[in-house]
Amino acid sequence: MKHVAVLMGGWSAEREVSLVSGRACAAALAEAGYRVTTVDVDRELPRVLDRLRPDVVFNALHGRMGEDGRVQGLLDLLGIPYTHSGVRASALAMHKPTARTLFRAAGLPVAEGRVCTAEELRRAPPLTPPFVVKPEDEGSSVGVVIVRDEADLVRLAAEDWPATRRLLVERYVPGRELTCAVLDDEPLAVTEIVAADGFYDYAAKYVPGRSRHLLPAPLPASVTRRVLEIAREAHRVLGCRGVSRADLRWDPDRGEEGLVLLEVNTQPGMTPTSLLPEQAAHRGLSFRDLVVRLVEMARCDP
Repeated sequence: MKHVAVLMGGWSAEREVSLVSGRACAAALAEAGYRVTTVDVDRELPRVLDRLRPDVVFNALHGRMGEDGRVQGLLDLLGIPYTHSGVRASALAMHKPTARTLFRAAGLPVAEGRVCTAEELRRAPPLTPPFVVKPEDEGSSVGVVIVRDEADLVRLAAEDWPATRRLLVERYVPGRELTCAVLDDEPLAVTEIVAADGFYDYAAKYVPGRSRHLLPAPLPASVTRRVLEIAREAHRVLGCRGVSRADLRWDPDRGEEGLVLLEVNTQPGMTPTSLLPEQAAHRGLSFRDLVVRLVEMARCDP
């Protein structure tokens, strides 16, 4: 019987979401017949893994430390196969400015953007409103602020970022929120996300009832095809493996030219409200079979 250690929790801003993802995945793996041990990750992780000696690690961590390449590097050193992307793809995807550079070089559509420190942003924003401010290396919309007008600029000054915190400032893209998961290099489907208050923030992502998922997204066929192409190419450009999820915005007034790639998530959520399991189910793959498939695809980086 294969022994799977499910890593979850950790100490990032996404800890609580990771715990929900990890418990759901652990339950599915146990149901499928694996021997499962859950690990609430702390800095003793190397010793814990040395004691457990699992055959495979299912990485259900979200956010910094868990999906930015550092845990992946540890697992490579220990020789334990693990799910999701390896060191390089994880680090590239998590650092939004670097990912943007790669996407642009590959001809993928990205919004106008600049990187600056919080101090520089307060003193002289690099773009005129409307724009979006986000930490350069967080997920789940943690710390994201939309600046629509001069009043928002005033409120922006009150944000408690450290002066040296590096931020990505991007041109705001009007329109609709889209997402597409890629499993083993195959795009699954396109979902449109309709947030209750118009902003797909942390609460809208994880609190039931705060957003609606339209699957398949009600889009022109040409736009759907282009989203699938962009998601697959972004997955490839970063060197992802296993599964990823590309998030986009679409301005309908501009047709296919209105599509903008925001980012790629290498550790998509596996909670009851998460988008990847919904898209997998839409394609006929149950939650249990999805989790099992990720475990059977697990490996170390060469």
